[in-house]
Amino acid sequence: MNVTLRQLRAFIALAQRGSFTSAADSMHVTQSALSGLIKELELALGVRLVDRNTRKMQLSEVGREFYPFIKKIVQDLDGVLSDITNLKALRKGVVRIAAPQLMACTLLPEVIAAYKVEHPEVQIRLTDCAVETVSARVLSGEVDFGIGPERDPTPEITAKTLFEMPFMLVFPKNHPLEKQQRITWTDAVHFPFIALQGQFAERLTLDLHASLRDLTLNPSNEVTFMTTALSMVSANLGITACLPYAGSLVKLYQLQMRLLHDPELTRKFLIFTRNGRSLSPAAQSFMGFLFQFVEKNDWSAAAVQA
Repeated sequence: MNVTLRQLRAFIALAQRGSFTSAADSMHVTQSALSGLIKELELALGVRLVDRNTRKMQLSEVGREFYPFIKKIVQDLDGVLSDITNLKALRKGVVRIAAPQLMACTLLPEVIAAYKVEHPEVQIRLTDCAVETVSARVLSGEVDFGIGPERDPTPEITAKTLFEMPFMLVFPKNHPLEKQQRITWTDAVHFPFIALQGQFAERLTLDLHASLRDLTLNPSNEVTFMTTALSMVSANLGITACLPYAGSLVKLYQLQMRLLHDPELTRKFLIFTRNGRSLSPAAQSFMGFLFQFVEKNDWSAAAVQA
């Protein structure tokens, strides 16, 4: 059978309108064109759907049974096509993102709120998780893309740099370092230092040792989340280091944040996507918006220092 959607729409219009003239007007075609579509459909199916005479038109018995099924199929198809149109126009859609806990409670809520002003119908589902699990969530398909610090590359994941930011020292008000115009890592290690567990402390130690071989970072505490570190700093239990995008949270804790010098160490954050999997229009749109948001907020060392 070679049945077309146009033939089915013509049959539905005829069944609903009850006349060839009215049905043809509703489809914006001539009466003969509509009649031709019905004949083509009957030939394809091998049955008569419409009984015609000089006085009136009516559906055959087969046509009456055929009509409700075809009407539902076409309505369902129209619904699907409408959904696709809405997805393309960003009138609906779901974006799923995985990000470390600190980014999930600072930068991303700001970006999501700004994006929702422009696209209120798109749902953004944010998963806050440990840094080490971001790539795994992308790979499993649990999220559309993930955001996290630079890690060793894997063949299944594509990574694109979102930003590169300098380390900032965070300390409470009236701390001895507050009076210094220029704070160095050598200054910082003389105070109890609260670091994040895992690769954060390990990579930071390696970077410092590569620049200053006699400089050693010996954390007084290693915690899982930066919010814990900031709470401890707020309680005068030590100092910590974080990136400028967390400035809103640092202010919330009423702490000071200053650029660290000698060396000026930076960290890259990347967007991770799974190879061979295309993003939805909504996910592509939000990712582009995120890049624009970061670009407008210059967190480079020069900008932070200024």
